[in-house]
Amino acid sequence: MSQNNKGRGFKILKQDAINGGVMGVIIGDALGLPVQFMTKTEIRKNPITDMTGGGAFGLEPGAWSDDSSLTLCLAESLYEVGYNPADIARRFVEWYRDGYMTPLGESFDIGGTTAIAMKRLIHGVAPFKAGPTDAESNGNGSLMRILPATLFFAHESDYTMIQRICEVSKITHGHPRSQLACSLYSLFVKELLRGSSPQKAYDTMRLKSQTVFFVNPKIGKQLRHFKRIISGELPNLPESEIKSGGYVVESLEAALWSFLTTSSFKDAVLKAVNLGWDTDTVGAITGSMAGVYYGFSNIPAQWLSKLLDYEKVLSLTNRFAERVLQTK
Repeated sequence: MSQNNKGRGFKILKQDAINGGVMGVIIGDALGLPVQFMTKTEIRKNPITDMTGGGAFGLEPGAWSDDSSLTLCLAESLYEVGYNPADIARRFVEWYRDGYMTPLGESFDIGGTTAIAMKRLIHGVAPFKAGPTDAESNGNGSLMRILPATLFFAHESDYTMIQRICEVSKITHGHPRSQLACSLYSLFVKELLRGSSPQKAYDTMRLKSQTVFFVNPKIGKQLRHFKRIISGELPNLPESEIKSGGYVVESLEAALWSFLTTSSFKDAVLKAVNLGWDTDTVGAITGSMAGVYYGFSNIPAQWLSKLLDYEKVLSLTNRFAERVLQTK
């Protein structure tokens, strides 16, 4: 194979991973949305195996929520103007206030911390000051949307990538714990993007976790809250010990566990959404990991075909992927 063909093959592989990650967010969100707030026991009576509708919001099959909307807003901003926090914040506000980048023309199921940040942005607070910083504001609202920033900055050093990831988190979630969750996630996904196996990516992320101390000691001190991840014990835990609520540590644990204990995109996201509680977000985070690793080409076509605004979303995802691949 010539060097040119090798380069072309590498680019196609990376585009499949980038498209898979972004579309994986939306698939996981849409699969989990109909059973959001339901317990694991309730879901077991009628497990999720396909794209369904209904649920707490009475939505049609293929609908998606804030997880996907904010992910797409971030991807579009990075694609159109590069890294510009003010532009990211502006698009988030348009989503919150005007229903921008939603399949139904309105935003819904908005997390409390995100809502506070949006109101602050509307009143002129600077993007990096908008996200609440109290310990009670550690929901999963920045983790669920961070993938585009991870992909965009994956070519940078770990130190620089983590700096940028923390900044993007602070637009809605300013507490160091939320920033750390996004950083650990990004270190993990960066390794997947490099071609590492899930287990190797997990082990490397654990080894590199101390990098956060050099970026910000306050963030590094939060590592104690992630001991089940950092210790390496997480993949060996039984399902009964996996929590899947809106707390950012639990969401990251549940997504990693679902991904690390399965061997296909389909199995990973189904395992995640059937855990119960914050099913759309845990599904979205899991879908992003599985999408990067298995690629867009391994997402079930019958699920993709049911997504609302599928062609529009895929077009944006393709443009974003091209932008990422051009970034040096």
